[in-house]
Amino acid sequence: MPAVTARPFPSLETKQVRPTTPAPELVAGDHLTRAEFERRYHAMPDLKKAELVEGRVFMGSPVRINQHGKPHAQLAGWLVQYQAFTPGVEIADNATVRLDHDNEPQPDLLLRILPEYGGQSANEGDYVSGAPEFVAEIAGSSASYDLYEKKTAYRRNGVREYCVWLVDEAEIRWWRLLDGDYVMIEPDEAGLLKSETFPGLWLDPTALLTGDLARVLDLARAGTASPEHADFVASLRGQSPEETTPA
Repeated sequence: MPAVTARPFPSLETKQVRPTTPAPELVAGDHLTRAEFERRYHAMPDLKKAELVEGRVFMGSPVRINQHGKPHAQLAGWLVQYQAFTPGVEIADNATVRLDHDNEPQPDLLLRILPEYGGQSANEGDYVSGAPEFVAEIAGSSASYDLYEKKTAYRRNGVREYCVWLVDEAEIRWWRLLDGDYVMIEPDEAGLLKSETFPGLWLDPTALLTGDLARVLDLARAGTASPEHADFVASLRGQSPEETTPA
């Protein structure tokens, strides 16, 4: 019988490992798939905000306090007031939303009905998947992409209500999705804007624009004390697994 020569095990030191191709940096204006956008975004941990809107990369600029920081905080306070009295809804600030294969925005603010309460969005790991019911953005002017590419993406994916604070024009625009298109919500006889998707979510745009935050928050509390809000909360509780599971 011929001798069998044992083959040595390959040395760990000499084993060839194929190098991983590093992810290129995100560049504003790039056209990417959502998967490639996420790969590049994750490779830039110091980047605070980037969005994929209609397949195109948009990058955040330095945030000015009067143009964005203060309006953002004021809208957030208004929405937090609503969440505090409405079990089954959730506000999020700059949360990544996986809308579709070409759109992964980070809305300034979103308000959604939680999935377990019958909401239309879902949880996908640490991300929101699908369209939240309400989105709010702070825009410098009416030339912003918030009123063009983003608005189109939100409408097509079924965001039911979309609110934009135009800082330079001192204007609040709020749309409702109707028959596949956005229709502007007009103030009622008292000058108030009221949500249909979130009953009791009331806003006095004049008070907000003039900095009368006490009036904004007082009205928000009045909305959550209204009969229509009570009916909405009851309907949400009817969707809750805790409420519907037999004893």
